[in-house]
Amino acid sequence: MPANGPTLLLLTFSAIGLLLFLILYVRLHAFLGLMICSMALGLACGMAPEKVLKSMQAGFGEALGFIAVVVGLGAMIGRYLEYSGGGQALADWLLEKFGKERAAWAVLVAAYLVGLPIFFEVGFIILIPLVWNLARESKRSLLFYGLPMAGALTVLHSMVPPHPAPAAAAQLFGADLGKTILYGALVSVPMILAGGMFYGTWIARRINVPVPAMAVRPVEASKNGVPPPAVPMVILILLMPVMLIFTATIWPQFVLFRFLGHPFSALMVTTLAAMIVFGVSRGLNRDQLTKLATESLAPVGTLLMIMGSGGAFKQIIVDSGAGTYAGKLLASTNVSPLLVAYIVAGAMRAAQGSATVAIITAAGIVAPLVKGIPGYSPESLVLALCCGGTLLSHVNDAGFWITNEYFGMTVPQTLRTWTTMKIITSLVGIAIILLVGRYI
Repeated sequence: MPANGPTLLLLTFSAIGLLLFLILYVRLHAFLGLMICSMALGLACGMAPEKVLKSMQAGFGEALGFIAVVVGLGAMIGRYLEYSGGGQALADWLLEKFGKERAAWAVLVAAYLVGLPIFFEVGFIILIPLVWNLARESKRSLLFYGLPMAGALTVLHSMVPPHPAPAAAAQLFGADLGKTILYGALVSVPMILAGGMFYGTWIARRINVPVPAMAVRPVEASKNGVPPPAVPMVILILLMPVMLIFTATIWPQFVLFRFLGHPFSALMVTTLAAMIVFGVSRGLNRDQLTKLATESLAPVGTLLMIMGSGGAFKQIIVDSGAGTYAGKLLASTNVSPLLVAYIVAGAMRAAQGSATVAIITAAGIVAPLVKGIPGYSPESLVLALCCGGTLLSHVNDAGFWITNEYFGMTVPQTLRTWTTMKIITSLVGIAIILLVGRYI
């Protein structure tokens, strides 16, 4: 027998608690935890067993039907850029243009452009040799260049599609991907400036972090003796999918623009261009191009499983009636759904560490609760949730330890610098969303 409204909410919160218990204490993989909790919630809410399974299948397929293509093509573009040395070439060029006195700004701009299509960890590895060299030559604290770089990469990873978490959240909320990219990229700028640049350079004057012993001179960017691609071409490839998607948004009346501006088409065109510019023109043969593409897809397998299971969990909340009841309850109160999305994602991030898992899981929980509430666009809800997902990075987060290791800091230093920077970026982001969320 189906449960009533308050009981549905209690069961939903209990399922979330079970999910955290399975991930944090049992150390179960997030994919398995989400699948188990989806089944348990559906059955506990009185859904027939076959209905539970059909709902999970529908939610899993709906989540991945769009996002798997976006994430896969985005990963390929990033891998070709990484292999070609284009990211390092862009950073060096910006450094030359900005000059040594404004080198921190050069690093920040390089990280912003590189971070648009590339995962945080990959962008970090590409740019950390530049940060080491600047700190070594200037005798400044490593934080002076390192936090602007890390801040830009980590904010973009959580806020802007085609990165997996915001792309999955946009899908679950039914948000327009082009608008989400535009708004996410714009909101990311003040977040990065506040946390990465202003706080980063401020704390760098108070905590002197020397270049770590592990730092070595950067290796040649090119792996086959061919010079890296021209910087203007690197910039063009990085911005190409964004430009194509925006073109369709601005001129939707043209069929060709609508076709090329669809995320599938925009990313496919960019991937083919990246294969030519970053691969064929540098002497890679078909086997090498295929190998790079295969390598790029291997790390996203886990992400796709988590995304799909997050969609399954979302669908159970919808089909059980819990989402409808909670949505009506929220609509009758003065609590902003933007804050609900932010707090749920922030709690998930603090509890289990991964921004990607936190955002996708929170999207599966929050989307059925707040979708359709008047006055709030899906894009604003996605961005509020993503701001929460980037809130708190501490000892249970891989990004915390990457920064700790490559910056050569102690744990207290990492908490005072990296963790504080993450909190600042998140708070600035949600403040902006609360101010303008009703207008986007």
